Amino acid sequence: MTPLLRLMTWLSPAFPVGAFSYSHGLERAVEAGLVTDRASLIEWVAAIIDHGAGRIDAALLLEAHRGHDDPERLDHVVEQADCLRGSAELALESAAQGTAFLNTIAAVWPDPWLDAWKTRLKHTKRQPAHMVAVGVVAARAGIAETETLSAALHGFAANLISAAVRLVPLGQTDGQKALAALEAVVVGATAAARIRPFADLGSATAMVDWCSLTHETQYTRLFRS
Repeated sequence: MTPLLRLMTWLSPAFPVGAFSYSHGLERAVEAGLVTDRASLIEWVAAIIDHGAGRIDAALLLEAHRGHDDPERLDHVVEQADCLRGSAELALESAAQGTAFLNTIAAVWPDPWLDAWKTRLKHTKRQPAHMVAVGVVAARAGIAETETLSAALHGFAANLISAAVRLVPLGQTDGQKALAALEAVVVGATAAARIRPFADLGSATAMVDWCSLTHETQYTRLFRS
C-alpha cells in the first residue's frame, strides 16, 4: 500500500507545487468565450490531454520513468521538456512545479540519488518539468509506469477543472461531472502513450497556445498561466 499512498500524496492538490496558481491558458479561454460551460470545458481539457501538453507530458513522464537510471538519457528528456513549451508562461508552469515537487520530495523522503540528480540539474542550469520529475521519483519508488501516468494525467485534468470552477464559474457538482467524464480520456491517453514511440513528440492545440500567449498581456489575471 505504501507506493499507492505516496502516489496519492504526490499528486494531491495539497502537495506544495503551487498548481492552484496555474490555469494552462484556461483563464484566457474563458475570457474569450471559448469555454463557457461544462460541455465546452470537457472538450477543451480532453483536447489538451489527447493532442496538447498532456500528450507531450505523457511521453516525457514515460521516458523519464523508463530511463531514470541512465544519466544521459535523463538529460535528454529534461532538455526535450524545455523545448516543448508553447509560451513563457507554460514553461514557467511546468518548470516551477517540477522544481517544487523535487525539492519537497527531497525534504520529506530523502534519497541520495535524487540529491545527486538535483546537483546535476543545478550544474546544467536546468529545471525539471513537472511530469519528468514525477516520472523519475515514481520509478525510484518502484511505482509502475501505468499507474503513475494515469494518476498524473488525472491530476492535471483535475487542476484545470478546479480553475474552471472558479473562472466560468461552474458549480462544484458540475466540476466533478466534468472530471468523471474525462476518466475515459485519461485511460485512453495512458494506453496510447505507452505504445507510442518517444520520438513521436508534438502537439496540435493551436488555440490553447494562443490562449497562453495572449494571457501574458491579459488586463486582469487570477492565474500565472
